[in-house]
Amino acid sequence: MTEAEDRKPRSDEARYDPEITSEFAVPEGIAVPEGGAEPDTTSEFAVPKGLAAPQPVEGEPEGSAFSVPSTYSAHDAPPVFTPASGFPAVSLVKDAPWQDRMRTMLRMPVTERPAPEPVQKAEEGGPAVPRVLDLTLRIGELLLAGGEGAEDVEAAMFAVCRSYGLDRCEPNVTFTLLAISYQPSLVEDPVTASRTVRRRGTDYTRLAAVFRLVDDLTDPETHVSLEEAYRRLAVIRRNRHPYPGWALTAASGLLAGAASVLVGGDFLVFVAAAIGAMLGDRLAWLCAGRGLPEFYQFMIAAMPPAAIGVGFSLAHVDVAASAVVTGGLFALLPGRALVAGVQDGLTGFYITASARLLEVMYFFVGIVIGVLTILYFGVKLGGSLNPDVALGVSKRPLIQIAASMVLSLTFAVLLQQERSTVLAVTLNGGVAWSVYGAMHYAGGISPVASTAVAAGLVGLFGQLLSRYRFASALPYTTAAIGPLLPGSATYFGLLSMAQNEVDKGLVSLAKAASLAMAIAIGVNLGSEISRLTLRVGSAGKRRAAKRTRGF
Repeated sequence: MTEAEDRKPRSDEARYDPEITSEFAVPEGIAVPEGGAEPDTTSEFAVPKGLAAPQPVEGEPEGSAFSVPSTYSAHDAPPVFTPASGFPAVSLVKDAPWQDRMRTMLRMPVTERPAPEPVQKAEEGGPAVPRVLDLTLRIGELLLAGGEGAEDVEAAMFAVCRSYGLDRCEPNVTFTLLAISYQPSLVEDPVTASRTVRRRGTDYTRLAAVFRLVDDLTDPETHVSLEEAYRRLAVIRRNRHPYPGWALTAASGLLAGAASVLVGGDFLVFVAAAIGAMLGDRLAWLCAGRGLPEFYQFMIAAMPPAAIGVGFSLAHVDVAASAVVTGGLFALLPGRALVAGVQDGLTGFYITASARLLEVMYFFVGIVIGVLTILYFGVKLGGSLNPDVALGVSKRPLIQIAASMVLSLTFAVLLQQERSTVLAVTLNGGVAWSVYGAMHYAGGISPVASTAVAAGLVGLFGQLLSRYRFASALPYTTAAIGPLLPGSATYFGLLSMAQNEVDKGLVSLAKAASLAMAIAIGVNLGSEISRLTLRVGSAGKRRAAKRTRGF
């Protein structure tokens, strides 16, 4: 081809000559698949050759969040879901009292609780869940406001729900709030209701009536409809106190007088302590009517007995002035709230226990301020208060036992107990002081250990009496611990602090705190021992016992 021909533009046929290729053409010697293109062009997310991808199971239905995973096997369950020692086996006896059965089920995992056997006749279409929950909360409110322990309140609420066929219920009790949740099934939304406890009042007659209502609800032979339960609950709430106001004031005076005799006082000391306690009780009622908080009520109620004791000292009257002040303190120390608080702590209700013990601390501080104010002015005015005068208490055992029984009787009246329980709790208080006096004064054992043993017997006998009557144990134990309350140790500590002997006063107050804890722990331990060793008879015997009581 000449040079002139090279300068000529090429034709279209020459431009598409198959022998002329570009730089992207496949070099000769490399085999290209037929078709001229790569048939297996893939991306970086493709599965490599030789690796079989798992194929989905055809026809597998879509499961829910509550279905068992396909990789889970009951025979090869992971060990992390069960403790190394396993769950303890719990025996649930059907003829046991409802308190024990409900408490046992509350302590069991939800999945291991037995199915309920509805006791009450269900209405058409099943029980009205909101109304059953409301009835349960109202019953729990009366029990908690009456001073019942949190675990016993939860057991009662659980018993009411199960008696109407609501098995998936979870009650929750704190110091001021009651809540209960019911879940119809695992895939349905739960129904939750709550109620606030704003007022508290000590009325063990009302408490016993609520326990009888719960006992009838759980009895398979007694059919109580929902309307009948509401009617009985309304009657219980409207029930008047069994003792009038003047009887409560007189009981407060007799309690203080008996306590003053218990720590070495004579007849004149008895009368002075009774007058001081009655004045303090009336002043506290006056403050309560004006809406003053309970802290100031306790502070004002503690002043009259202390003022009378200081007045005897300033007048140089030959009486045990310390016994007058100590007797007034016995009538004010919050033993009921202390026992309930420690019981809640021992049973695992720490929030409720902390609130109860904080309430006890505020009441105690109010008493301390009231007494310490009077003692401080008495010391400044030249009063010579000698605590050793009130220590000669080991020479009159019969008088002390009689005084302890009077103290327990009057304490039971202040707690508004039923008249049928007053004799039993009076005898229980006499037994408690007899054991304490035999161990401490005759045996020389420390007062803390003696108090713990005596309180343990109070809890044991109280629990046995309550199971015999199918009632709460509080009416049989709270008043019986009255003679064991640390009134003298509290007074000696306050007197030492008023005389600028702070170290000695703190030691005495620490002793009072130790005695109070020994009382509370002893009562709870005695109750637990009775539950461990108590054997209830057959259901036939229980029904016969109920028929003899008029039910």
